[in-house]
Amino acid sequence: MTSVTRTAPGQQTKNDLLARRYATLGPHSPLFYRQPLELVSGSGVLVTDAQGKVYLDGYNNVPHVGHANRAVAEAVYQQMLTLNLHTRYLNSRVVDYAEALLGKFDGPLERLFLTNSGSEANELALRIARQHTGNTGVLVSNFSYHGNTTALAELTTGLTVREPLGAHVRALQIPDVSGIAEADVPALLKQSLIDVDAAITSLQAEGHGVSALLIDPLFSTEGLPQLPVGYLEQVAARVRAAGGLIISDEVQSGFGRTGSHMWGYQMYGLEPDLVTMGKPMGNGHPIGAVVTTADLLDEFGRHNMFFNTFAGNPVSSAAGLAVLQYMDEESLVSKAGELGVYIRERLERIAKGSPNVGSVRGRGLFFGLDIIESDGQRNPAPSLTKVLIEDMRERGVLISRVGAHDNVLKMRPPLVFAKEHADMLLEQLELSLGNLP
Repeated sequence: MTSVTRTAPGQQTKNDLLARRYATLGPHSPLFYRQPLELVSGSGVLVTDAQGKVYLDGYNNVPHVGHANRAVAEAVYQQMLTLNLHTRYLNSRVVDYAEALLGKFDGPLERLFLTNSGSEANELALRIARQHTGNTGVLVSNFSYHGNTTALAELTTGLTVREPLGAHVRALQIPDVSGIAEADVPALLKQSLIDVDAAITSLQAEGHGVSALLIDPLFSTEGLPQLPVGYLEQVAARVRAAGGLIISDEVQSGFGRTGSHMWGYQMYGLEPDLVTMGKPMGNGHPIGAVVTTADLLDEFGRHNMFFNTFAGNPVSSAAGLAVLQYMDEESLVSKAGELGVYIRERLERIAKGSPNVGSVRGRGLFFGLDIIESDGQRNPAPSLTKVLIEDMRERGVLISRVGAHDNVLKMRPPLVFAKEHADMLLEQLELSLGNLP
């Protein structure tokens, strides 16, 4: 067995730490930036690296209510000092959280499965849909990611996976009206729905049928496209007519991220059968969930003994409950909406002043810019996008990129982001764009 000497962050070089990481985690797990960034602490929307440099975090949605949030940390600490077991024993903390979370939903979404992650939640939702419908076919977008289980890898279209796209999967091109003349939108919508019809017909013809449509309402991996009005509602209607269920993956768009609603699906007036969630709900503590109807939960429960040792434990529940309480106390959803409007207006002005910005993307506190070449052809510019991200790091602001061409700047800060933080990010972004070659 290899002996490892443990050192404090400031007592080792970055190359030493990188070598140790490669020797243990291997060289394939991705790292941001040309020179990987070693972070050692955080507070609110700020993080500090091993050399003591402080950065504005404009990217991370895991610390939903801020890095090192004291209310969440204290709730977890106190519950760890008290009891942590699984749900085969009664515990009020678990039920308190279930009631609080379900209180954020309306209509028939009134039952809850707790899981450890968004991947597990999506896997469970697909399992429920398959058992309920008797079908296996799944519709996803053609550049999406919903988790890393085998079943989810077989429908992953937005990341490199060795598993081929499942024969039971159809990938839809998500229409984007950004930069398109208004007169051309109806034709785009019509063709997109024709493609949906063809995908459903294909699944039925090959004996798969339709079990579910699985989407992230913001289509974040896809690059935050602007959908034609009515597109998603009409897709959902077609899926239901084919006997399928609607699964809304809210890992990215949920918990008030859009500013206008608590859940992303509410932007469209959709009524999903299953809602999945993960990362932000525990502010860094591993917790996920599937919210569904009483009928679907009862049907699944009658035929399956579903049990997970750590899902729904009192400590995870304490973390989740503290996040919801903090969001309510600080009015974070409405603040995200107000700040999102301000950011959008600023981004629109920045876009008009830069030949390298094709369009402004997103809403609320998930926003981005489509970076293009300045040759008038609107071609995606992934290399320039990478230059911007590296330059923003040097300026003390962390952002990333997303989209099929890796050319959409991805800005998705903790929900405690305030106007002064937005001003800093936007000012540095405008300067960075102005320095592009």
